[in-house]
Amino acid sequence: MNAPFSPATTRIGVCDFADAALTARIDAFVAEHDGSLFHLTDWSKAVEQGTRQEATGLFAERSGAIAGWLPLTLVHSPLFGRALVSSGFGVGGGPLAVSKGVAELLCREAERLALRQSCTDIELRGGDAPAYWHCWDDKHCGFETDLAVDDEAQLTAIPRKQRAEIRKGLKNDLTVETGRSEADRAAHYAVYAESVHNLGTPVFPRGLFDAMLDRFADADILTVRHEGRPVASVLSFYHGGAVMPYWGGGTTAARGLRANERMYYELMCHARRKGMARFDFGRSKNGSGPWHYKKNWGFEPQPLRYAGWTAPGHARRDVDPTSAAYSAKIELWKKLPLGLANRIGPFIARGLA
Repeated sequence: MNAPFSPATTRIGVCDFADAALTARIDAFVAEHDGSLFHLTDWSKAVEQGTRQEATGLFAERSGAIAGWLPLTLVHSPLFGRALVSSGFGVGGGPLAVSKGVAELLCREAERLALRQSCTDIELRGGDAPAYWHCWDDKHCGFETDLAVDDEAQLTAIPRKQRAEIRKGLKNDLTVETGRSEADRAAHYAVYAESVHNLGTPVFPRGLFDAMLDRFADADILTVRHEGRPVASVLSFYHGGAVMPYWGGGTTAARGLRANERMYYELMCHARRKGMARFDFGRSKNGSGPWHYKKNWGFEPQPLRYAGWTAPGHARRDVDPTSAAYSAKIELWKKLPLGLANRIGPFIARGLA
């Protein structure tokens, strides 16, 4: 992993996603080096297909072998500017390389690519970055733990107070279903759109979720219904032995029904039956409501290290919804009628990669 690589013998190229042989080599490299879901070329392709934000990326090659990979999404937004993000709409996906030296070569070439593309920022979610880049590990944490051996053990592994909430959900008149059909997708999007609207956040285009499901066969939707109506739903990925509930939420009614608690517990059991060994609860902003919610389930927060570069003479791109610049806009968004928010939200949210 730490073998030295000479810049003189390492070639950096821009990925042509239409080149099936090249993307297959990159994906084989990702698998060999335990890369994340967000490193896979299908992730970049799905983001481009679902949001119309361009997929690009840089690969390092030495003696005909892939030595490093940096997936990038070229994000353009009239509101938030232009940036290269690794990986777009992901929580990971920074440089994956055989050495820190190769990772730095990829980052330096990304700077040149950013300038050619009139991008003022590069954002890396994980991986090694040059020492002069801005790095931080105090904003987000990841949450992951092992799954238990059976349904009852899974329940008893959860701390007492949260376990009591799950038991309430188990007693309520709720039904649970999993699938990938059009009906599953429509139910999920309706619930997710209402959930993020209540938080003051524009909803992502439904095309993003469709593209992900179409490209990743090992992804599904789990939906909780009350009296036939969907009240909680989550789109999950299965990768590297872990289930990752990625886009999920609940309606206003879900809270009283404990539908979200029921949803995540059922997903844990469902994932174990699919052969998964771990539950990856994703990332949350430090100290936020979701951060505390995940701790209540018994997950220990693990700091996530991110990095960024900003072109000389420019201010750093700010897309942090918790910053003071957006607090008034969030409150205004919550007051919009849901139908209107769902029509205009995707045009805004595709710039929040």
